[in-house]
Amino acid sequence: MSPEDPRAVEVEAANAAFYETLERGDAAAMDELWLLDDGVSCVHPGWPVLSGRGEVLRSYALIMAHTEYIQFFLTDVRAQVAGDTAVVTCTENILSGGPAESAGELGPLVGQHAVATNVFRRTPDGWRLWSHHGSPVLMEDPDHAADDAGPAPDDDEAAGR
Repeated sequence: MSPEDPRAVEVEAANAAFYETLERGDAAAMDELWLLDDGVSCVHPGWPVLSGRGEVLRSYALIMAHTEYIQFFLTDVRAQVAGDTAVVTCTENILSGGPAESAGELGPLVGQHAVATNVFRRTPDGWRLWSHHGSPVLMEDPDHAADDAGPAPDDDEAAGR
């Protein structure tokens, strides 16, 4: 799908709004972004599958309440639209801050990467999230993973001989 496709542009805007809402910690706006359907689902990196609108929105409320600072820099954003359904994949480059040691200060900043698949459905009110799946990135480039690990042990080394 070409980036000029108005549907793809709309979906990418809805995807950006999702991350901006999370950055602001706006639970009411987050509620507006999800389908009014109990079939929604979410997988946060390292979490089990969350099913149902209440459970999903509760997870975001908890994340927003316990995160001092979070900012997403999205890269590799790709939107595909088929009828009333759209899939957006992207890399989440995340900068977050933990609890501060003293009042009025920001805690230490931590950077991390995750890849995400966000599925949207078109409604009369616009594109709404149906599913979010985030997964941590454990290696930067799978083509070079073997190079980083060093030479493979021979059979004698692997057997401890």
